[in-house]
Amino acid sequence: MSQYYRPNRKYNLYNPESTELFRLSRSKIDLFINCPRCFYLDRKLGVAQPPGYPFSLNSAVDKLLKKEFDIHRAKGTTHPLMKSYGIDAVPLAHDKINEWRDSLRGGITCAIDGSNVVVTGGVDDVWVSPLGEYYIVDYKATSKEEEVTLDADWQIGYKRQMEIYQWLFRKNGFKVSSTGYFVYCNGNTDKEAFDGKLEFNIKIIPYTGDDSWVEKTVKEAIDCLKGDKLPQPGPDCDFCKYRKAVRAFEI
Repeated sequence: MSQYYRPNRKYNLYNPESTELFRLSRSKIDLFINCPRCFYLDRKLGVAQPPGYPFSLNSAVDKLLKKEFDIHRAKGTTHPLMKSYGIDAVPLAHDKINEWRDSLRGGITCAIDGSNVVVTGGVDDVWVSPLGEYYIVDYKATSKEEEVTLDADWQIGYKRQMEIYQWLFRKNGFKVSSTGYFVYCNGNTDKEAFDGKLEFNIKIIPYTGDDSWVEKTVKEAIDCLKGDKLPQPGPDCDFCKYRKAVRAFEI
C-alpha cells in the first residue's frame, strides 16, 4: 500500500475562502467524531492516516448484492429475502440511484448553509414502501461462527453511517423511514469442503436511526477546520497514541 500513500497531500484541502465546494464525506464525519486531530490533519493539512488494506471480498459481495437487487429493481418486484422478513417494499427505481451509490464522484449530497461545504455519502441501496417512504439499506459482509448482530461497541460506526444517510435523504426532501436495514452476509465455514466457492448466510437486521445529532456534528466539524490550531486528539485514537509514543523516543 505504500506506493499509494501520500502523507503530504496538496489537494482536497479545506479552505474557507475558496469559491469551490468542499466535499465532506460520511466517513470523514466519522473520523471527526473519533479523533478531531486526525480529521484536521487530514482535511486541513493534507496528512491522512495511513490507509488500511482493501477488503476485496467485501467489495465483491457488495457488487453481487447490487446486481441481485437490481434485477428486482428493474421488474418492480420484492426480493425473496425481503419477503421472508416481512418487508413490504421494493428496491427503489430512481434515475439517480447509481449516482447516489457513487461515493467518490457523486453520492447523495447536501450543501451546508453559510459555508462552502457539501456533505456527501454513497449509499448501498434504497427500498421504497407502497406509500413512497424510503428505507436506507447498507450491505455488510463478514465471516464468524456466532450470529451476526449490531451489538458490538465498534459497530456504532455502522449506526452513525445509517443515520447520516437518513439525514442526507431527508435534507433532499425525501420521506425517509427511521427504520433502516443492514443486509448482513456471514461466510459459512461449516462446510466439509471448500469446492471453490464460499457460501453465505444472509440476514436482514433492522435498525431504528436517530439523525438528530448529525447537523450539529457537521457544523462542529466545519468549525474545527476553520481553526488555526491542532485540536485535541480523540481519547481512543490509536494513531495519536502511536505518534505520542514515538515522539518520546525521537526527542
